[in-house]
Amino acid sequence: MQICASIAQFLAWVPFLVLLATVGSSSSSKSLLNCHPLDQHLVNPSRQLDFLRAMSSVYDYITEDKLWVVSSITDLSPPIYVFLQCREDLSVSDCRHCFNQSKLELERKCSGSGGRIHSDGCFLRFDDRDFSEEFVDPRFDRAKCEETEPGFGDFWKYLDEALVNVTLKAVKNGGFGAAAVTRAEAVYALAQCWQTLDENSCRECLVNARSSLRACGGHEATAFFTGCYLKYSTHKFFDDAAEHKPDDDQRNFIRSSFFPHLSDHDITKLAMAAISLSILTSLGAFISYRRVSRKRKAQVPSCSNFKYETLEKATESFHDSMKLGQGGAGSVYKGILPDGRIVAVKKLFFNTREWADQFFNEVNLISGVQHKNLVRLLGCSIEGPKSLLVYEYVHNRSLDQILFMKNTVHILSWKQRFNIIIGISEGLEYLHGGSEVKIIHRDIKTSNILLDRNLSPKIADFGLIRSMGTDKTQTNTGIAGTL
Repeated sequence: MQICASIAQFLAWVPFLVLLATVGSSSSSKSLLNCHPLDQHLVNPSRQLDFLRAMSSVYDYITEDKLWVVSSITDLSPPIYVFLQCREDLSVSDCRHCFNQSKLELERKCSGSGGRIHSDGCFLRFDDRDFSEEFVDPRFDRAKCEETEPGFGDFWKYLDEALVNVTLKAVKNGGFGAAAVTRAEAVYALAQCWQTLDENSCRECLVNARSSLRACGGHEATAFFTGCYLKYSTHKFFDDAAEHKPDDDQRNFIRSSFFPHLSDHDITKLAMAAISLSILTSLGAFISYRRVSRKRKAQVPSCSNFKYETLEKATESFHDSMKLGQGGAGSVYKGILPDGRIVAVKKLFFNTREWADQFFNEVNLISGVQHKNLVRLLGCSIEGPKSLLVYEYVHNRSLDQILFMKNTVHILSWKQRFNIIIGISEGLEYLHGGSEVKIIHRDIKTSNILLDRNLSPKIADFGLIRSMGTDKTQTNTGIAGTL
């Protein structure tokens, strides 16, 4: 009995011993943590609840197409801003696991005004101020040199080649790259820039990180910088097809933790039962989805939606150099899509998540309004932190710039002025009565008239400010303000 009691007591302590071992190794050897202000490791109980609330939504935003999350809660005092960036070669489950581990570290050690933690798999930061425009902060830039034998012979040449190649690849590939030099001695390198950096800032960060790693001299080193991550090793530490390969480590961990006494045959039967249940559940969900989808399709025309990250890359993270102008509803940026098309992207000042169905309804109706003298709406995105509208790009400036700006190169002839007036009239006539949706613009002015290469006018910023039914006896107000 005494032996059984001792065994039971030992087993009761096992989880705590494992937890302590895990925390110790992860925090000391695989991560770099800083609290804000520097070296102030204080835990504020009231702020801890705000921290958990801010972190709770991040997990669900991690998807196969998006391994980074920008989130904020601004109704707190002070507010909380959160940024997560996982390595792009990770699977969704690995990214979420890294996020959970990093969140626990921040919660335990610096859930005050802010903190950041770098690890081999992800970067997580929270703060009480908006840090989206911060690209460089040398106070938090660190190079971690592993205690390995120094390189010799041609190693330095191979190392330089790998670091240069991975930097160029990452800059050209939207912020991520992996490279290998396999000759007499292999060198593997991986680079990742945060999604908040534009191309130039990404290049600058990786070049600085590269210089710091070059000074390490060993066979493995990692740079944890404010805006990027760079690592090299003589052992391969990444897998180009990680998202498509079975997660053996996770499967073995689950088996050893939960099913240590089951045979392979028993585990196979359990797996088959789970797969069957999953198929039945998916089938039920699919049938429900089809029913809802058919119902919504009968009510709402299809809208060509864009991914937020696609538009963010197209506008170079909404860089000022791509900004075309600003109106009452949002700022407009020039964007170049992956297929080479040039578009105009409007970043709305308000977010439409809470009324997504109404927003899609009205966007779909507007996208169906097409006329040679109207700027065409191509699609939208509401999946990111800001709602975006995508329009056709009109190459010339607005009419007010051509008429009233000093040193203008355009001097409009009377014929051109007449054609512009006729084009505007035809566009307004179409809005008022030429399509199923009757739209009253309510904000016609020279800044809302764009001119194409041939100086033909296109009316912009028209939305469902006021729409009228086809019987012309009933009016319905829509979005307040122009889109």
